[in-house]
Amino acid sequence: MKPYFAMALVAAALFQSALAQNALSQTLSSADEQMNLQQLMRQWAHVNYELKGDDQEDAFAELAKNAQAYSKTHPDEAEGHIWSGIIHSSYAGAKGGLGALGLAKEAKKDFEMAMSINGQALQGSAYTSLGTLYAQVPGWPIGFGDDEKAQELFKKSLAINPDGIDINYFYAQFLYDERKYKQAEVHLLRAQAAAPRAERPLADKYRQQEVAQLLAKVERKLKR
Repeated sequence: MKPYFAMALVAAALFQSALAQNALSQTLSSADEQMNLQQLMRQWAHVNYELKGDDQEDAFAELAKNAQAYSKTHPDEAEGHIWSGIIHSSYAGAKGGLGALGLAKEAKKDFEMAMSINGQALQGSAYTSLGTLYAQVPGWPIGFGDDEKAQELFKKSLAINPDGIDINYFYAQFLYDERKYKQAEVHLLRAQAAAPRAERPLADKYRQQEVAQLLAKVERKLKR
């Protein structure tokens, strides 16, 4: 099982996670509700990519409260639970260490709730995000990590959104950790070719940087 500090990769969820604006507009019931989720998305991108250290951790704590409040007032919307899970996952990555395990468990509940409502929501991003948690959290007796479960969830997400930037990046990271470098390269090239998301330019910018960094590592492994 991978080290727990690698959970920081989760933040990339949410990203992780093929959240195109057209999918969002199809599933929300009003413009006001859409704006609330858009605010969570924008705030997450700012906190995750542009803040560091204690500032980032404090901001994630506040953002997690806002996300929980949204999901509680919209209990039947899978999208709200997904973003609550993404933010809890990212907060866990920022916090680090075993002290973050409780946040990871909260994220797991969020994603499982979203899947029970609509596993297809946001192009299967709950599967991507939960798969990343299973891949990065320690296994029993410390945590709930499980590589086989992670692979199962990644494949479900790929079946829904085979060309998405986030699913291909996170699955490639999983394959890299499993030393399956050629397969990882395939998915990284798919991630590089993913269509830009008009409403998520900041997330796409940083995700493509992460894709390029991981692809360089994969190529070095393949040359040996």
